[in-house]
Amino acid sequence: MTGSPALSRQHFRLLPPPLPEPRGPLSAAVTALLRGSGPGSVPSPDDCSPYGDDLQLALYVLYELHYQGFEDVPDSLEWDSGLLAVRGAIENRFLGALRADVPADDTETAEQVLDELQLEPVGDDGSSVSYFLQNEGGLDHVRAYAAMRSLYHLKEADPHAWVLPRLHGRAKAAMVAVEFDEFGGGRADEIHAQLFADLMEDLRLDTTYGHYVDAAPAEALATVNLMSLFGLHRALRAALVGHFAAVEVTSSPASRRLAEAMRRVGAGPAAVRFYTEHVTADAVHEQVVRHDVVGGLLEGEPHLDADVVFGIRATTYLEDRLAGGLLDAWREGATGLRGDGWI
Repeated sequence: MTGSPALSRQHFRLLPPPLPEPRGPLSAAVTALLRGSGPGSVPSPDDCSPYGDDLQLALYVLYELHYQGFEDVPDSLEWDSGLLAVRGAIENRFLGALRADVPADDTETAEQVLDELQLEPVGDDGSSVSYFLQNEGGLDHVRAYAAMRSLYHLKEADPHAWVLPRLHGRAKAAMVAVEFDEFGGGRADEIHAQLFADLMEDLRLDTTYGHYVDAAPAEALATVNLMSLFGLHRALRAALVGHFAAVEVTSSPASRRLAEAMRRVGAGPAAVRFYTEHVTADAVHEQVVRHDVVGGLLEGEPHLDADVVFGIRATTYLEDRLAGGLLDAWREGATGLRGDGWI
């Protein structure tokens, strides 16, 4: 690719990826519909595990129509009524499972739950990916983790931007301020998604957007789908704010450990920088999000407090599922990725 260095570094978002390989009848039907060769009917998502490979991939594919799209798939399908109906049924299955599995306590407030998240464990309790990578992970673990998380970090701030027209006053102003930082403060080479692509280059990973979809387990797809689910529905705007708050509150200490992991395995300066940037930035963002985004939202719409709590709890639940699967795989000598040859 020719052009300026800054433009060349952004190639990972210039082209839509190919459609991923199906993982079951539901995702096979969805991808066939996008290719224009769909079946007469689509299997019911009620017959799928809500957190399983088939359903999560089908939902991921449908959500990607609102982001980068796919190679040889018409952009006009983004708002195709038939596909939206399929997506709605899959979303209902996913959201219903989350509401059933995430504990609801009418006495909890968003402030209390965020206070709870801020309490760092005294040490490694064996359930933390960042502690594992800091203390005992090798270069292959770091590379597998980065490949998997690329589905999230190469679109890091995008789904949260959907909440902006749904916020008002102090909450909107504060959210824009934090998103401005996430999008590089006006500098293309400082966009956090670009910084993650730089990290991937240090780790000798393919930075092409969507390259590792076929490698990502269902647990990783679910963490990405959650952002899109919350972002695309105005009714879930407070849950998206809760998701954003959960990420910002927990990011700084985890990023400190991950920066140390990158140094320890010799991952390279760009890999270290991605996490050191988040140590500093997210420590500031945490306070802005808590007091001005969440606080501003609930000041104007106090009835949404329970939805903020749900967003926080659902985020933690899915991140814990991903961490558990990864740590189990690593302790058994596997990469945690689907199939071989990815790293």
